[in-house]
Amino acid sequence: MAKSQMDQLTDDAINKKGILAKLYFDMHSERAEELQPIMTDLVNERLLKAPGVLYCYGGIEEPLQGKDGQYSTSAEITVLFNDIGALINIVFNFAPVGVEILKPTGEYRIATSDLQSVLLSLADISVSYSDYILSRVLTPEERERVKHDMENRKLVGDRLIERKKTVNEGA
Repeated sequence: MAKSQMDQLTDDAINKKGILAKLYFDMHSERAEELQPIMTDLVNERLLKAPGVLYCYGGIEEPLQGKDGQYSTSAEITVLFNDIGALINIVFNFAPVGVEILKPTGEYRIATSDLQSVLLSLADISVSYSDYILSRVLTPEERERVKHDMENRKLVGDRLIERKKTVNEGA
């Protein structure tokens, strides 16, 4: 039996460090009619167009009303990523409520250079979120307190580095 183009694309990607994963999302609103369009936008305009996403497909549940009057919906989206970095980027930026790795099964090997790239991307994303929080969420007094705390952490870090140098020089 011949493989479909999607199966062939999946196999080729997995053989080149790709990952096939199922992502689970949920969304809540006071208005049921806005949930499915927002979730559809998430899949078609954001996930599908994200760097490193080769394809995605899935289903969105009908909104249900909870006891508190809020409506909620969920989506189960299967996504083929070209590598672990693309998966981590999506998980960090879109915060699914669950992730299930479908392929590869067993071990996943990652080159040190790829791991380094992933970690640098995570650090960059973290800095972006920190900047956002510091500039838009915190009050000026809270920002000043965080700045003061960071200066103290730097002093402690500098002392630890200096102490390590002293110990290494004495050894």
